[in-house]
Amino acid sequence: MSVSLILVPLAVAAVSAAHGMRSSRDQQNQVICQVQTRMRDASLLAAALRGTDAEVTEGAGEIVARWRGAQARFTRTEDGIWAAHFTGDVDEARAVDIVRAIDAGYGLQVQRAVLQRLRERAPAAGLRLESESVAADSSVRLTFAVEGRS
Repeated sequence: MSVSLILVPLAVAAVSAAHGMRSSRDQQNQVICQVQTRMRDASLLAAALRGTDAEVTEGAGEIVARWRGAQARFTRTEDGIWAAHFTGDVDEARAVDIVRAIDAGYGLQVQRAVLQRLRERAPAAGLRLESESVAADSSVRLTFAVEGRS
């Protein structure tokens, strides 16, 4: 089976009032779905895919992810929006579930990147990291102290 998903950025989806998922069919009668997502950065997308236990190959303008029985090819549309074409043992529901898992993993990758930048830039801003805690929902609390200046 073959399913194509258009991974609509949340900001675009909000403007177009697209909530949840919309589905249609192309000229070959293959399912094409639009799914809301926050994915934009290719390296974070590849890391999120690896987090789903996918074997990931990055090539010129595309990312290919392989799982047992399924494969997804991620490419960008002319508008810069990711599209994912799933093949193998995957139907519309499984493809959407996979994308939602990838999107959740992408969110964690974004969080890691932001936290790393905060840790690296804090000393230059006169801040010292005093404590860091992670809650059950994976939210992170950083407490900084302002370093004294002479």
